[in-house]
Amino acid sequence: MWCLKLLLPFLLIINEVSCQWNVWVPRDISAMSNTCVVIPCTFMYPSGIRPYRGVHGIWYYGQPYPQLFPPVVFKTRTDVFHESYKGRTKMLGDLQQRNCTLLINNVGPEHSGRYYFRADLGGANVYTFPDFAELKVLEQPNIDVPDEIVSDESLTLTCYAPDNCPDMTPEIQWMYTDYLPDPEFSSDFQEESNTGVLSHTLVFTPRPVHNGQLLGCRVYYPNTSLVYERLISLDIKYAPRSVWVNVSSEVMEGNSVTLHCEVDSNPPPRISWKFGEQELLWDTASNLSLTIDDVTPAEEGVYTCIGDNGYGAMNTSLYLAVKYPPREPVINDSLTVLEGASFTLHCSTQGSPPPTLTWLKDGELVGTITADELSVLEIEGITPQGDGQYRCLAENEHGRASSSLNITVEYAPVLLEESKCTVVREGVQCVCMGMGNPEPTIEFYLPDLNVTVNETEGRYNFYTHTDGQTATGMIKLREKGERAGNGVPAVNVRCKISNMYGSENVPLELQQEKKYLMAVIVGTIGGVAVIAFIIAAVRYVGHNNKKENGLPRQDVVLENPALYYSAVKKDKQNLRKKVLKTELLGSKFNSILEESTGEDGDFQPASSLAGMERRELNYAALDLGGPREGAPGRGDDGGSSYAEIKAK
Repeated sequence: MWCLKLLLPFLLIINEVSCQWNVWVPRDISAMSNTCVVIPCTFMYPSGIRPYRGVHGIWYYGQPYPQLFPPVVFKTRTDVFHESYKGRTKMLGDLQQRNCTLLINNVGPEHSGRYYFRADLGGANVYTFPDFAELKVLEQPNIDVPDEIVSDESLTLTCYAPDNCPDMTPEIQWMYTDYLPDPEFSSDFQEESNTGVLSHTLVFTPRPVHNGQLLGCRVYYPNTSLVYERLISLDIKYAPRSVWVNVSSEVMEGNSVTLHCEVDSNPPPRISWKFGEQELLWDTASNLSLTIDDVTPAEEGVYTCIGDNGYGAMNTSLYLAVKYPPREPVINDSLTVLEGASFTLHCSTQGSPPPTLTWLKDGELVGTITADELSVLEIEGITPQGDGQYRCLAENEHGRASSSLNITVEYAPVLLEESKCTVVREGVQCVCMGMGNPEPTIEFYLPDLNVTVNETEGRYNFYTHTDGQTATGMIKLREKGERAGNGVPAVNVRCKISNMYGSENVPLELQQEKKYLMAVIVGTIGGVAVIAFIIAAVRYVGHNNKKENGLPRQDVVLENPALYYSAVKKDKQNLRKKVLKTELLGSKFNSILEESTGEDGDFQPASSLAGMERRELNYAALDLGGPREGAPGRGDDGGSSYAEIKAK
């Protein structure tokens, strides 16, 4: 307490000193252009000073110090004012009552600035107060706009007009509010530090559609032509409300494609393009385009455009389809299977649009056509006819591709009907033909001699030939002695064909072809016809020559008839050769026949062709156990035997 008692006198002294020279003016005051303004002002001076010849005052503009010669706004002692204030200013306050209120009429923008008051009590009692009132002359009203206007949040806008001119009272109204949703209006008058401000408030809830639209505030003074307006553009912040992208599109492999994205938001968003989780491109803008060059199928998929501006985020996706021809199908490896086996072939590929898959065997359709990227061909109980090349063909509108595999069917050998023994000129020729996989081996068996003839047996004329899975074997036997009742040599030959899966052993039947006789008859008739034609032609030519020369007609005599007969006989022999080859082995075995006959000529049927020269067939090296009774035979001994074919 004693400390407070000591400090109190000092505080009173400080207060007395501070109150000796003091002034009160509003720090800020405003007025509309071409109106008036009243600047309230009161001042104090030390109580011990007695004014000398009254109290006077001066208002300065811009500077408080006379030595800097600031413009004089108003002066009570003289009428010397600055040009811009002549006839405009008036002291409304009573300086004797320490009231220094100033009126300025018809203010303009050039009058904006600081105003200082100087008290003159006479003599040396002159003081310029450092405090000032700053005047703002307005060309348009003020609108209080929040720093941020957010969509769907209530917005309050206030328009202000100064009311500091006693003779003129302003009025305020809002402009362009017809489009606003449920606007609310209210008015108010505020007075602070002896200055008045009239306000008019507008309240509504903005939407994104209101962004960028204009609002206006009008201030006017009734009974005057003074009108002041101010327009503002609404800057409404809102989250992205739409994200537009291309519709899902298609592009051919290897081409380029551009994806566009536009986002409606305020402020502009950060736009990014993403493929899956990978961000490909971004920018802060209202639109962004993504260009993909040399498109590959790996780039097919969902592309997403994302817009985010801090007030919200939104995204839209599209599907980019990459079209391309089928890739080379992936199929099984080539297979080797056993006859009767069942298995499955798979074919898979890729293409866009999905290709159709077709299975072909040796160029022919097998199975069904599949419209998918996988085709399964089921083969049950395969036969040797299933052996071959299988191809999977993939096709779509952009191209085709294929892959092939080989199916090898292995099976036990099968004897062909071409297998038989046939009488030829030198004796008997036996042919054995069979098919199998692996290719079969062929052996001939002579039961009467208990002899097996194959490739390792060199005593017999044994020939073999293979063509793929077909094998052909042939032996040639000479005979003499025993014959059957029809005069045909009796033979007993068996053929055995075998491979790793089985064997077949069958006797070969001896066949006497009547076609040979027919061929000889036809050949003979043909030869005679040819000779007759030649003779007729020669006689006709001779007759014509004789007639032309005027000579008597003479019959033509062939000088060498044997020459013509020889030609006819040669034609008959050639014809007989061709018929024999065709009937015995077919076109495939001609080469073997030609190889086996040598220089002696082709085989001829024995003992059944009338008029043809017979040759004896010698059986040697094979003893059949003595002569048979009643058997007509030719040769040196009465027994029958088999031997290698030899020309006697």
